[in-house]
Amino acid sequence: MKRLRFLLNCLLLLPLLLIFTLESLLKLFIPKKRKSVTGEIILITGAGHGIGRLTAYEFAKLKCKLVLWDINKHGLEETAAECKRLGSKAHAFVVDCSNREDIYSSAKKTTKAFLPEMMRNNHGHIVTVASAAGHTGVAFLLAYCSSKFAAVGFHKALSEELAALKRTGVKTTCLCPNFVNTGFIKNPSTSLGPTLEPEEVVNRLINGILTEQKMIFVPSSISFLTVMERIFPERFLAILKQKINVRFDAVIGYKIKEQ
Repeated sequence: MKRLRFLLNCLLLLPLLLIFTLESLLKLFIPKKRKSVTGEIILITGAGHGIGRLTAYEFAKLKCKLVLWDINKHGLEETAAECKRLGSKAHAFVVDCSNREDIYSSAKKTTKAFLPEMMRNNHGHIVTVASAAGHTGVAFLLAYCSSKFAAVGFHKALSEELAALKRTGVKTTCLCPNFVNTGFIKNPSTSLGPTLEPEEVVNRLINGILTEQKMIFVPSSISFLTVMERIFPERFLAILKQKINVRFDAVIGYKIKEQ
């Protein structure tokens, strides 16, 4: 009886599905206004290099107040100096983000608290940097995929929790790019396109934050692949993955402990 009632309720939602689908299609052709972040406090982890550094530069151009974290003191100081040159107030802290005490100690010096404070003010924006590998498994990237699946899961669960608590002023965004030319993965390639440059990814990220996008795929075609993986048969997906042809230099092999 409960299942039948559930199916009937789902059928009643079909008109809403049609309306919201049409609304989403219309939004593709109507550019969303970018919000202003001038004067906002922006905390960036990993600011001493790569995407974190470039993100700091872009927010510096928007005249934000920057709090920069990284374990690399030299790289962090270089980022802070350039942000100041661009006209932003920048405060750099050497922080090991794998150390909880280090995070809380630095937080007391800067933002006092993160999510609880945002929720009290019903204002803020939390950005999670994940990967396309957080939506699909890739052979020989077991640990990397696991961590990125966790990042995507964190973003989705946090978004649901904020909605349940009616904290609509606290926004969330998750960045999921394909391979990026940062040197982390050696010689990556796929048939989806060339390896992404960090500048391209950061430009998409900044635009996504300012237009309050929930999920940012770079390139956008990855979003279609995530849908396909949920609805297409497993054997077809295996052939599709062969066509996508993900390649990189991998270290293959496992050490077996002698008994």
